[in-house]
Amino acid sequence: MEQKKHYKGLTDAEVLASREQHGANILTPPEKEPLWKQFLEKFGDPLIIILLIAGFLSICISCWEYWGLHSEEGLTVFFEPVGIFVAILLATGIAFVFELKADKEFSILNQVNDDEEVEVIRNGNTTTVAKKDIVVGDIVVINTGAEIPADGKLLESVSLHVDESTLNGESVPAYKSTHEEEFEKDASYPTDHVLRGTKVMEGHGVFKVEAVGDKTENGKVFEAAQIDDSTKTPLNEQLDGLSELITKVSYVFAGLIIVGRLMVFFHWVPVVWTLAIPTVAFFWMVIRKFEDWKWYVNTFVTIAYFCVLMGSVIALHAYLMPDAGMAGLLAHTLSTLMIAVTVVVVAVPEGLPMAVTLSLAYSMRRMMKTNNLVRKMHACETMGATTVICTDKTGTLTQNQMRVYQTRFYALKDQQLDDSETARLLQEGIAVNSTASIDFSDVNKPKALGNPTEGALLLWLNNQEKSYQEMRENVEVLEELPFTTERKYMAVVVKSALVDGRQILYVKGAPEIVYGLCKQTEGNVSKAEIDGQLKEYQEQAMRTLGFAYQILDGDAAVLKDGKVCADNLTFQGIVAISDPVRTDVPDAVAECMNAGIAVKIVTGDTPGTAKEIGRQIGLWTDADSDRNIITGPEFAALSDDELDKRVMDMKIISRARPMDKKRLVESLQRCNQVVAVTGDGTNDAPALHTAHVGLSMGDGTSVAKEASDITIIDNSFSSIGKAVMWGRSLYQNIQRFLLFQLTVNVAACFIVLAGAFMGTESPLTVTQMLWVNLIMDTFAAMALASLPPSESVMKDAPRDRNAFIINRPMGWNIIGVGGFFFVMLLVLLYIFEHAHITALKDLLHLQLGESGGLSPYELTLFFTVFVMTHFFYLFNARAFETGKSALHFKGCRGLLFIATVILVGQIAMVEIPGLQEFFNIAKGGLTLEDWVIILVGSSLVLWVREAWHLLKGKKQA
Repeated sequence: MEQKKHYKGLTDAEVLASREQHGANILTPPEKEPLWKQFLEKFGDPLIIILLIAGFLSICISCWEYWGLHSEEGLTVFFEPVGIFVAILLATGIAFVFELKADKEFSILNQVNDDEEVEVIRNGNTTTVAKKDIVVGDIVVINTGAEIPADGKLLESVSLHVDESTLNGESVPAYKSTHEEEFEKDASYPTDHVLRGTKVMEGHGVFKVEAVGDKTENGKVFEAAQIDDSTKTPLNEQLDGLSELITKVSYVFAGLIIVGRLMVFFHWVPVVWTLAIPTVAFFWMVIRKFEDWKWYVNTFVTIAYFCVLMGSVIALHAYLMPDAGMAGLLAHTLSTLMIAVTVVVVAVPEGLPMAVTLSLAYSMRRMMKTNNLVRKMHACETMGATTVICTDKTGTLTQNQMRVYQTRFYALKDQQLDDSETARLLQEGIAVNSTASIDFSDVNKPKALGNPTEGALLLWLNNQEKSYQEMRENVEVLEELPFTTERKYMAVVVKSALVDGRQILYVKGAPEIVYGLCKQTEGNVSKAEIDGQLKEYQEQAMRTLGFAYQILDGDAAVLKDGKVCADNLTFQGIVAISDPVRTDVPDAVAECMNAGIAVKIVTGDTPGTAKEIGRQIGLWTDADSDRNIITGPEFAALSDDELDKRVMDMKIISRARPMDKKRLVESLQRCNQVVAVTGDGTNDAPALHTAHVGLSMGDGTSVAKEASDITIIDNSFSSIGKAVMWGRSLYQNIQRFLLFQLTVNVAACFIVLAGAFMGTESPLTVTQMLWVNLIMDTFAAMALASLPPSESVMKDAPRDRNAFIINRPMGWNIIGVGGFFFVMLLVLLYIFEHAHITALKDLLHLQLGESGGLSPYELTLFFTVFVMTHFFYLFNARAFETGKSALHFKGCRGLLFIATVILVGQIAMVEIPGLQEFFNIAKGGLTLEDWVIILVGSSLVLWVREAWHLLKGKKQA
């Protein structure tokens, strides 16, 4: 056996030189497709393709009118078709830009793993650096649960087993050793080497880095890891179903518009009803078959329908209107197809995925500022539906600042270390029977690295001016037994210089377990006295450790089959280590319980300690009984049926074992609960993976983080409460987007359909509808996705995870407000059709007559009224179910900016001559008087809501 070495590691200058020569420890992701290619993919949607084809044919007709018929309108005949292309480019372009932004957010989150802290030795001191800062030549310390940051050769190893399944697919961990006689000849990788990306499952060791970044084995087979957004949550499924339903309904509207407008063109001659046959057949195939067919089949069917429809229309025209020219027919038919397709484009919520994506990306980025690092996208939404939180105690409820509170070593006078043999044996046992270390980078504030409990002991030694490093270097470690949750103790056999080079066995762990291994106690202290002291400490929620040693004679085995089998151990005493409750936790727990979320503590501590912590945080009350607390062995003895009947009553599981937490989660899920679980250790990984949302701790193991969905950077329970608030607010933001979009859908689709059957010119042209689509899809998604979270959501009960996303109040708003907008616009359309309106004040002395068509000014008035009423309704949607005024804009800079863009854009297209032709706006735009009337009149949408809000508030008061 080799004597433990005190490694110096690299100096700062050597680190820089190594990084210059060998590069950084970062895997280079594969090149992405160029931006132009990603942008062109936006035009792959069949509806956009149809719109582009129709737009191209429209340009051909305009060319014919300009050069063939020498139209008096001149170049203005090209404005509408060109406007169609501009609107398509604008809509797809803005969506593309914001998808790139969301993708950038996710790329940043994917790089988080490179910032995880790694324990290294540099400048003769143990410290931590980011994984990406590891260089060739670094000395790295690895413990159970750590992810190995780079390839290297082992310098030391103790019971080291590494999971290499990410590289070789082997499910059984590989044994690692520095001793040649233990090397496995058939191993996938050398026994004395460890590789980047693999995980330490058991034991610990030290290795020297030989390769970093792309030059590691992991780097050679690396494929860019993406955040897992493929998980189908109930929200995903609901939105998919809703989108499918809206799409099918929009196809029905499109078919009706095609048949209706052509019927009107042919003056409702019965034979024209035959056009419904190919139209019904085509849209039936679109709804039922297009998802199953290849793209080229879909394209062929679409072209075939286009040809059949055009052929039928031309035949009917030749039969019914033999003397009329064909130009008007072709223009009307193409216009009809474009309007029908545009209605589908407007109705289909293509902005919905972007609203969800942007909401998630925004929430993920902002949640990082509240110490919630979201690793998997779906966790944001699911956290809002959480009904039960199963939490650890240490670090989550407590401060995780373990310090020795009190010692009871029975051979020490006044508990002060001296130069006696028993004191030196105690010091050496604490120093060598430990996997922790101290970072002395800050001389004034040394920091414990590794297990916090063991680190507290080393800091206590340091405060006594004893060097743990020196003691470790003066011994030769012969055997080691790492700590496990099942064993509840750790042991080491060393060749010590304290007793003439003889071997000493040191044991440390749970006091009752260690005491049970001992034959005698220093000072002949009775078991009753020890138990009394332990009870006193545990009632104060303190962690206790017991210590024992035995000076060995001969070569008799004292460690066998993973257990201590020595028969002459001496119990040295106990240490109480304090980890006080975080000051913000009681309020955070109360907030969660008030929000209808049950909190359960799962800890390895004694029932007394766990109950005391529960009392301090407000979870355990005088009304609770033995039914609300259970120990690990009692928990394991319950059958699944018994557990399911009792699980909702449980508040605390003490002396919990590794698989207890996973079984608890499974039982809660069987009871239809949405479960969030916290964990920081490798043994927590199964529960973290099983839960609906796994919450790993910032200082937890890599295995725990890998299994989790969210990492709580500051380990605090209060951060979990913030994650719930964000999840609930995110869900409401998506509801608000749907409320706004579907209300606009109802009004837009019905008004265009009504216009088709009334025989009027389409009240909204293709370019105008595309502008409306841009407002309600892309802009609304951006505006409503960026709304800040509301603390008021924590006063609500958890939502039913399976409830339909459109709740009853939303449904009534969509039908009521959308229906009102439709009726109002229909009346306005009828008036414009049967009266000559040159200004809105003409409505005061209205005289209706025969249908006279719609003038360009009337169409401009109608379009502007439509946009502005929905513009003001955007603020109503933003305030939906917040209990606040629609004019409450705190934290809504994004909404105000986008609202300004919409308003300025609408004014620009109505008033700027170059844009007027593109959007079929009357020359000269609208008068200032009409603008004032429209703005004041359409804003009534907002003021009526505000008046209702005030009356409702007074009534409730």
